[in-house]
Amino acid sequence: MSPPMTIKFGTSGWRGIIARDFTFDNVRLATQGIADYLKQLSTAPRMPSGFNSQPSTVILGYDTRFLGREFSLAAAEVLAANGLTPLLCNRDTPTPVIAHNIRHRKAIGGINMTASHNPAEYQGLKFSTSNGAPATPEVTRQIEANIVKLQAADWSFKGVVIGMFQCKTFDPQPAYFKQLHKLIDFATLKKAKLKVAVDLSYGTGHGYLDTLLEKAGAQITLFHNELNPLFGGHHPEPNAANMAGVSKFVRSGKAQIGLGLDGDADRFGIVDKDGTWLTPNQVLTLSLYHLKKNRGWTGAVVRTVPSSHQVDAVAELFGVKVYETPVGFKYIGALMESEPIIVGGEESGGLSVKGHVPEKDGILACLLMAELVATEKKSLGQILKELARQIGEFYTDRINVSFAPEKKDALLAKLGRGLKNLGPFKVEKFITTDGYKFLLPNREWVAFRASGTEPLIRCYIEARSKAGLKKLQTACRELLAA
Repeated sequence: MSPPMTIKFGTSGWRGIIARDFTFDNVRLATQGIADYLKQLSTAPRMPSGFNSQPSTVILGYDTRFLGREFSLAAAEVLAANGLTPLLCNRDTPTPVIAHNIRHRKAIGGINMTASHNPAEYQGLKFSTSNGAPATPEVTRQIEANIVKLQAADWSFKGVVIGMFQCKTFDPQPAYFKQLHKLIDFATLKKAKLKVAVDLSYGTGHGYLDTLLEKAGAQITLFHNELNPLFGGHHPEPNAANMAGVSKFVRSGKAQIGLGLDGDADRFGIVDKDGTWLTPNQVLTLSLYHLKKNRGWTGAVVRTVPSSHQVDAVAELFGVKVYETPVGFKYIGALMESEPIIVGGEESGGLSVKGHVPEKDGILACLLMAELVATEKKSLGQILKELARQIGEFYTDRINVSFAPEKKDALLAKLGRGLKNLGPFKVEKFITTDGYKFLLPNREWVAFRASGTEPLIRCYIEARSKAGLKKLQTACRELLAA
């Protein structure tokens, strides 16, 4: 008899291949582990604020992948059997919308069936706590321990026919729209009458980003807005390659800006007026610039270790404090809950702002970029060029290198001891917040992180010139090949 499958929660929940790992039995098992955690919380001396008014509500949602609603209903049935109250979104729903409704309805948590930007054969289960944030490692370790106990006891659950469980549903859109109207200057958007290309990656953003822009008077051209669980054969990610059609459309003069979302609408992609795809680092920089300069917001900025120091340069320009966290939006979200943060973001395409959920929100990020264009009546590239005259240029790259496990461990051990030099560059500071980061002269840096799921080491590089970037790329490749 084969040993039971190990269910592990990563940065954004548990993910697996549908029908091989991600099965109805395993979803029920994981949900029971969550239910046991929530019941343990209810007897704890200090309960989350959500227990005060609706002590048992758990928000359930799903994206546009295969069997999302059916998996959610299977989870709902297990929760109900444990005396909890499942409340299911009435259609496929963006992750940030689910996060906001957890807070809005004072639920004790949420379960979202999503594998975000992973390929179509994957499905995922993401658990969020009562503040709408992704569960912390401390929480997921407890859930994983509960699952192991259930497996040891040979736990099983006999449910109704798949998809037939009756669960109360609700429309999460109105509360979320009301929230965004507190954060986005729709009056300025309305005056601008922008022409916008919107790429929805066949995901949950339909009826959200497009509807908000149309209500604000924008002229919309939609890309990939139909339901397609295979995502057109691509990862549902708004990267430069997947938004090439949008770039071509915008470059032809038919739109002033292109906005894209991933499958669950927590990540964003931005295309400028000339068809250039902007990096998430640039979008985070522009968001801080806009919210500080044009909106007058106060507070700090938070970014992850491998995110660009271009953000730091703009923060210095405006006298804003910078926080650096490990990779994972849960760390950014935790800081945003405890400190006044204007904006928080990461180089992989996540962003949120003060007064909003401690979770990535691609819809919000797209609207902020449209608002900035409408406010300054300039392209995003023009604004970046004007900023560069004050703070200089920043050039970034990421190198992924595969290693056999023993070579990977040896290299990480070497990096962990620190380096005096990286090729011809003197190391001025060594940071171990997450992986190994080496600060170099002229505010250049490199960082190395091991992938948690693949035999890879990721090398992040930032230089202040194209020539400097080439030299750093060479030095890093030589180090990785040694």
